[in-house]
Amino acid sequence: MDIHIAPVNTVVVYHSGYGHTERMARAIAEGAGAVLVVIDTEGNIAEDAWETLASADAILFGSPTYMGGPSWQFKKFADASSKPWFEGKWQNKIFGGFTNSASINGDKLNTLEYFFLLAGQHGGIWVSMDIKPANLKASMRDDLNRMGSYIAPMAQTPADASPQEMSEGDLETARRYGARVAMIAGQFRSGRSQSN
Repeated sequence: MDIHIAPVNTVVVYHSGYGHTERMARAIAEGAGAVLVVIDTEGNIAEDAWETLASADAILFGSPTYMGGPSWQFKKFADASSKPWFEGKWQNKIFGGFTNSASINGDKLNTLEYFFLLAGQHGGIWVSMDIKPANLKASMRDDLNRMGSYIAPMAQTPADASPQEMSEGDLETARRYGARVAMIAGQFRSGRSQSN
């Protein structure tokens, strides 16, 4: 018996301070076949972007990690999501997230946990990573999942490095995660349509 996976509508909503998180967002979107929604420097998204999010099967959150958590611009967006929360518009959607910081640790886990809890607040279903960490002596900067994250992709870019100098391994990890989120959203959607 062939299993048909339904096509999905995936959205990446992100804030980027210096272009690094944007590059990661584009890699995620490439893997997921997703639409990008930008959170601007004032913490706002376009008015029609709320409907784009409401009609999505999967939503991925992205922000740099600043001072141990997501940027204030992302937090403003998260607070503004209380209206779709009240109306249950994101309930049972598939969720994921990603972040970048200058330091190896950089407290990136706090940012991903913030996204995870935001997805939980909305009644969403979180997708974890399925890429084993590159944690051997022979591991290199451009290996997949070199940050050893299981909750979602983390990237590390030195503070004085441009977005073009980001680790290709970090970007490929992001692409593969985007594809995983879209695949799981498709499986979930197919399962729901078969049970109706």
